[in-house]
Amino acid sequence: MSKVLVVVESPAKAKTIEKYLGKNYVVKASMGHLRDLPKSQFGIDVENNFSPKYINIRGKGDLIKSLKSAAKSADKVFLASDPDREGEAIAWHLAHILNVDEDEKCRIVFNEITKPAIQNAVKSPRPINIDRVDAQQARRMLDRIVGYKLSPLLWRKVRKGLSAGRVQSVTVKLICDREKEIQSFISEEYWTIDTKLREKVKSPMFDAELITIDGEKLAVNNEKVATEICDALEKQTFVVKEVKKRQRQRKALPPFITSSLQQDASRKLGFTSRKTMMLAQQLYEGLELGRKGPVGLITYMRTDSTRVSDLAQQEVRDYVNAEFSAEYLPEKPPVYSTKKSQDAHEAIRPTSIIYTPDSIEKYLSKDQYKLYRLIWERFVASQMAPAIYDTLTIQISAGKYGLKATGSQLKFPGFRAVYIESKEQDKDVTLPELAIDQVIKLQKVLPKQHFTEPPPRYNEASLVKTLEEKGIGRPSTYSPIIETILGRGYVVRVDKKFEPTELGFVVVDMLKEYFETIVDAEFTAGLENQLDEIAEGKIDKNQLLEEFYEPFAKTLEHAEEAIGHVELPEEISDIPCEHCGRMMVVKQGRYGKFLACPGFPECRNTKPLLKDTGVICTKCGGAIVERRSKRGKHFYGCKNYPECDFVSWDMPLKENCEVCGAFMLKHNYKNGRFITYCSNEECTSRIDHPINKELEKNKKKTQEQAEKKENADVALDNSKKSGKTKTTQKKSTKKTSRKKAEEK
Repeated sequence: MSKVLVVVESPAKAKTIEKYLGKNYVVKASMGHLRDLPKSQFGIDVENNFSPKYINIRGKGDLIKSLKSAAKSADKVFLASDPDREGEAIAWHLAHILNVDEDEKCRIVFNEITKPAIQNAVKSPRPINIDRVDAQQARRMLDRIVGYKLSPLLWRKVRKGLSAGRVQSVTVKLICDREKEIQSFISEEYWTIDTKLREKVKSPMFDAELITIDGEKLAVNNEKVATEICDALEKQTFVVKEVKKRQRQRKALPPFITSSLQQDASRKLGFTSRKTMMLAQQLYEGLELGRKGPVGLITYMRTDSTRVSDLAQQEVRDYVNAEFSAEYLPEKPPVYSTKKSQDAHEAIRPTSIIYTPDSIEKYLSKDQYKLYRLIWERFVASQMAPAIYDTLTIQISAGKYGLKATGSQLKFPGFRAVYIESKEQDKDVTLPELAIDQVIKLQKVLPKQHFTEPPPRYNEASLVKTLEEKGIGRPSTYSPIIETILGRGYVVRVDKKFEPTELGFVVVDMLKEYFETIVDAEFTAGLENQLDEIAEGKIDKNQLLEEFYEPFAKTLEHAEEAIGHVELPEEISDIPCEHCGRMMVVKQGRYGKFLACPGFPECRNTKPLLKDTGVICTKCGGAIVERRSKRGKHFYGCKNYPECDFVSWDMPLKENCEVCGAFMLKHNYKNGRFITYCSNEECTSRIDHPINKELEKNKKKTQEQAEKKENADVALDNSKKSGKTKTTQKKSTKKTSRKKAEEK
């Protein structure tokens, strides 16, 4: 029997796949790329048709040697890297390293790591798709051109260590533009007027909102007008003018693609894009499920297609029919529209619906379980019938004033039996059965003041959504983009939202002035479309590179002459350096702002920048400030630490407790909810308060961890003592034996 070598990307994947193939197959991992452009030089011969200079990656020599040896002793080599352009390029590089003919049927791909998928892939190998390889090479070289030509300019003109990127610079510009919108926003006052109405004296009250005056849309921008309207409403007769009943359907969302998975994991689980993709990779590559061994739990997680295989659809339909009933199934399996995508593989879904989250929970980590449950529930729901609501709309007139009341009740849950889209379940709003021309009674008029708010800062979910909508980057790039702009100090994450730093503004403004196309979203999206066309064999990669490089090189030359050295403005604090007396300045680091002595390098003093909350400590009268833990998490403590030991993970509020007068604390939950409670542990308001249970639970958990550690330390000490005792006993036995021998 012939020996077959299968080369995959990761050891975890190799372990899972090896289980599904026979003894004649040897599965080894390449650990990602083995060849790349050199780090120390540009690596692209622009004059010679943009020929790339590839070298073996440093530190992978032994791995390459091992793979070459395995390939030499094998009768056949299959290259099984990931089923995307990056994976195609890795297979192409492996073919060159292992002397495999790229035109032979050496490439196998699979969208999920299951026995049928692996065995089918081995039965149907194909040649390497050179068009997809060219698309990846073109992307890599475009990024190299921008990074290696533009970054040195930033080093010389701004400061060392900066970088510019074809996609990252556009992303920073989006965040900076949003911040400028917020800064220039002028808030405007407006009022809404709600009423409490009742059909009869003792019947339940219901809400109706004032929406028109003399047939025109309500527009009230000051308290005086709002008060006049409220007074006038109290003198009117309220009459039902229209009653509309109808049914409304809400269809399920499609199964996850990369961007929607990152968005939902951010909103519902509080995961960063990086964490989401790391966990998804683990679920895809395979985890140990007891006696079943390693099992791939989800399909490939880098995709922008919502397509689902017929087999998977039939499996989930059988499951829904068995667990719920036939009415929860649509007549035909739903088909979701997809924007232009590579469509190389399916949506993100479980490899088998029989692996329910609860049945495998004990084999997964806490975070793996949360993400898998999210993927499983979203997929099952996507194949279920719509939810049906009974809605009721009542139009009411009160003289020249028009009001509207809306009610909604869930009639049939459909997909909502499995998956709730919003953070909290929709509440039913019940309205009474009213007839046209029926007179109803006014109970209360409730005017409410509002102020228009600026657009919110981007968080991970909204930023990924915007990048996807604008066509910037691709599924595999969203997470690296975010990590890069954070790592370079162009933006910081504050309360899970992105804020640009002064450095970010300076770099973006410079790029906007001299390299407008580099930070133009439409231009970047256009390049992405051209890369898609290369993958489809419609255009030549060298044509794209040439069209980009020539104008870019001219702009670079002009910018080098026109831009002088840019001084980053320094914010001087009112805190003197205790070592040299200079006034310390505010610096921006990877984890936020800090104070540093301007006398660097003679004086290297730094200290954290403490943000005053405006709340006074009840223990010592000092200011309570915001601090940061070693792991980068915010907490609150007294400025007089260590003399004062007040500390809290929850935010202090300026409002005081109505019972004892101590300041209040705000406790946030991951789903967006929060509760407030008194900071005084002895206050009677904290009796039976929900926070007490949580604090007690955390306290118990901390104690258990401390006890566990203490027991482990004691066991270790005993083990050491036992080892010493045994050694002493052995020595004593040897001495006794030697003495007896001498006596004999």
